[in-house]
Amino acid sequence: MAIDILVPNLGESITEATVAVWLKKPGDFVSADEVLLELETDKATLEIPAPSAGVLSEVLVAEGADVEVGAVLGRLDESAVSKAEPAPAASKSKKSAAPPSGEAGAAAAPAPPSAAAPVGLDPAGIPRSGPGGRVTLDDLQGFFQRATREAVERSGPAVRKLIADRGLDPSQIPASGRDGRLTKDDVLDYLAGQKQLAVNQSAGADALAARPAGVAAGDRREERVRMSRLRRTIATRLKEAQNTAAILTTFNEADMSAVIALRKRYREAFEQRHGVRLGFMSFFVKAVVGALQEMPRVNASIDGDEVVYKHYYDIGIAVSTDAGLKVPVIRDADQKSFAQVEKEIAEFAEKARDGSLTLEEMEGGTFSISNGGVFGSLLSTPILNPPQSAILGLHKIQERPVAVDGELQVRAMMYLAMSYDHRLIDGRESVTFLVRVKELIENPDRLMLNV
Repeated sequence: MAIDILVPNLGESITEATVAVWLKKPGDFVSADEVLLELETDKATLEIPAPSAGVLSEVLVAEGADVEVGAVLGRLDESAVSKAEPAPAASKSKKSAAPPSGEAGAAAAPAPPSAAAPVGLDPAGIPRSGPGGRVTLDDLQGFFQRATREAVERSGPAVRKLIADRGLDPSQIPASGRDGRLTKDDVLDYLAGQKQLAVNQSAGADALAARPAGVAAGDRREERVRMSRLRRTIATRLKEAQNTAAILTTFNEADMSAVIALRKRYREAFEQRHGVRLGFMSFFVKAVVGALQEMPRVNASIDGDEVVYKHYYDIGIAVSTDAGLKVPVIRDADQKSFAQVEKEIAEFAEKARDGSLTLEEMEGGTFSISNGGVFGSLLSTPILNPPQSAILGLHKIQERPVAVDGELQVRAMMYLAMSYDHRLIDGRESVTFLVRVKELIENPDRLMLNV
C-alpha cells in the first residue's frame, strides 16, 4: 500500500517551505518515524519523519523546490520488503575508524592537517611510536581519525544522522562550529559543493575549449547560488519594515565599569552555583524589562488602526548563524532570574549553531536585542523586527577617556542604539527609555533590588 508523504502544517502564518535535503533515496528501507527529508521554512528547518515502515518508492519534489502545506513530497510503499537490512551506522563508523597496521597502514596516506581537520587539538597529543620518539605515518593517521570522531561526537544528533545516512567521510568536511564541531550547514554546504564539483568536471572540457585566448582560468569568475528560504525571508521582512515603519534611531552610551566589576567579583561563584557563565546579556535583558515596565508603549505594536499593548515581556535575542540571523525569544523575562536568562541564551546559541531551533522558540517577541559588539561593531543602527516597535543595539566595549565629576578618567564604554517606530513611539519616550536602560546598566545593584 502506497502512503503519501505530505508537507505538514508549518506553523502560524507559514504556508510554504523549501525542500532542503532528502536524507533517503528511492529504494531505501525506512523505519516508522525515521527522518526522510528536511524542509526549510521562513524561520527554521523541520525534519519530516516516515509515517510508517516501508520502502521509499518515489521522490516527487526535488531538493531546492518550493512546496505548499499539504503538497505530496513522495510516496512510501508499506508492502515492500527491503532486500537487505541497512548496515548499522555504528559498525560502519567503527570500521572506518580502525587504524591501519603493518605495511598496509604505512601505505595509507594520512589526512593532511587542513581546514577540514577539527580545530582546537593539541599536536602534543600525537602518539610517537617511531624510533627515537618520532611520529610515524600510523601515528598521524590514528591521531586524525580520533580527532574526526571527537568532532562528530561533539556535533548535534541531526548532523551525525546526516553524515551516517549519506555515508560521508567527516574528515573531508570543513568544520565551522565551536571547538571543531560540524554543523548541519557545514554538511549541507559540503554536499552542495560535491554536487557542483561533479557538474563542473563534466563541463570542464567544453569550458576549456570555449575560453577566449589570453584569459586565464578563474579570471573574472562568477557564481550564481539560489538564496536560501531563510535569507529570502530576512530580505523581505527587513525591506517591509523599512517601507512600512517610520524608523528612527536614538543613541546613548553606557559606562560598563560597574557591570564588569560585578561580573569579575561573582563570576566564579555564579558559575559554580548555577552551572552557566554570567554574561553581559542578562544584565541588558533585565534592564530592558525594567525600562519597558515604565514605558509600556515601547512594548506595544501597531495592528491596523489599533495599538496592541502587551502586558508580558518576551525578549528576542538576535543570534547570527551561517544560515542567517535568527531571533529566539526568552518568554516572561520579567519572571526569570539572571541565571535562568543566561541558561536560555546559552541553549538558544547552541541550538542556533546546530540548526535545531524550533518555530515555537522564534515566534512572538515584544522587543529585541541585537549585539553587534561581538563582531567588533562600534556603532550601528539596528532595524526593527516586525511587528515589534523597537529594538536595542549593543556594541563593542571600548576603553576611552571620559569626564567623571570634573576629572578625566579611562572607562569601559559601550554605545547603545535604539531604533523605534516613530508612528507609535515619540522622541521623548525613546530617549527616556534608552536613558533608563543606561542608568540600570551603570547601577546594576538597582537591577538586583528592582528599584
